[in-house]
Amino acid sequence: MSPVLIGILAYVLIQLLIVVIVARRIRGENDYLLAGRRFGVGLATFTIFATWFGAETCIGAAGAVYQGGLSNSTADPFGYTMCLLLMGCVFAVPLWRRKLTTFADLFRQRFSPGVERLATLLLVPTSIMWAAAQIRALGQVISTSSDFNVEFAIAIAAGVVILYTVYGGLLADAVTDLIQGVLVMVGLIILLLVVVNAVGGVHAAVAAIDPQRLRLFEGPPLEVMERWAVPILGSALAQELIAVILASHTPQVARRASLTAGGIYLVFGLIPVFVGLIGARLLPDLAEPERLLPQVAQKFLPTLPYVVFSGAVISAILSTVAGALLAAAALTSHNLVVPLKPHLSALAKVRVARICVIVGGVLAYVLALHAEGIYHLVEEASAFGSAGIFVTAVIGLFSRFGYTRAAYGALIAGTGTWVAGEYVLALPQPYLTSVAAALTAYMLLAATEQRLPRPAMD
Repeated sequence: MSPVLIGILAYVLIQLLIVVIVARRIRGENDYLLAGRRFGVGLATFTIFATWFGAETCIGAAGAVYQGGLSNSTADPFGYTMCLLLMGCVFAVPLWRRKLTTFADLFRQRFSPGVERLATLLLVPTSIMWAAAQIRALGQVISTSSDFNVEFAIAIAAGVVILYTVYGGLLADAVTDLIQGVLVMVGLIILLLVVVNAVGGVHAAVAAIDPQRLRLFEGPPLEVMERWAVPILGSALAQELIAVILASHTPQVARRASLTAGGIYLVFGLIPVFVGLIGARLLPDLAEPERLLPQVAQKFLPTLPYVVFSGAVISAILSTVAGALLAAAALTSHNLVVPLKPHLSALAKVRVARICVIVGGVLAYVLALHAEGIYHLVEEASAFGSAGIFVTAVIGLFSRFGYTRAAYGALIAGTGTWVAGEYVLALPQPYLTSVAAALTAYMLLAATEQRLPRPAMD
């Protein structure tokens, strides 16, 4: 067994130990899913950053830029930075004041339990796909650091992340995120310094970048809008992010944490992008672009810095996959299972959530084995069902226009249009079309509902 793999395994074991210790403080669903709503600015900021800064940022973005320049990686770090800033500026305070447990609770409060269930069924696959992307990336890191083939490495990765997530809940995830966030920053700074030195300094590194690859808004206007809309509208109201907002101690903490995390995310997200831009100089004609960042690190870093870097990447992935699996488990257990058995004890609710983590982890593993790639998975996770979710949530959160029929119509129209546009009709802008369909359906049905007796509001 190589020293690098030993170091990585030691790091994972330490993380698991921390999770098991912190998990002893869990007494009920509120502790497991929302860490008792005790987050301050520091803990909330690092939890958002570490949860958001995942495989698509470290590995997927570097590979995408290596293939097609900046325009091939609109989502990371630019689009996802925008969605964090949007959350802080617009959504954090009103969502916190609703006193929700999950994002799907908003649909029950504002519309009906039926709308809540439909929204949950649309939100859960998004989190599963997000988790699958992280598991696939962790498998890539393990495979690069060992003699394991990618399929076996993905299986190992799935086992680790399920075990990591099932015990600790959001509280343990937040505690380890503080460590993981620092490791990510240190690891990326080390890689940046070594890579710049390897190409001959700052001026040589800048000169190695083809100016044609710096076009961020390349393409027809509608195509550019499509690329930006998917990460911004598709992820601004993600359960993974909203969970940290709801776990914050005050609405001011929630807002400040989201804005600060967005700034940190952009700064450190630019490092993998930079590596992708000069990747042709470092590793020309790379067969698997997704492996660019791990292979650059393996080639240019000495053993100890490489272990630190690998630990940083694993940190990023573990944080993100834990958040994704917890999101899927929270939605499934709190919004689908527990309402069927309302008299469950506090500990029984935690057990249900943990079982949902395991089931979600297995599904994510299967998806990770058969996915086209990390970046593709993340884009689908952001796009699936999110058009109707975004339209319905925004109108429902900030107005009293429209009720149950309008919500159903927007959710169904948004999802159906995106699926048909992406997989059947091959529309050039399936996501923008689905947003337009969801908004149209909501407005038309809401206008007819105004003539009907109004249901009781929250």
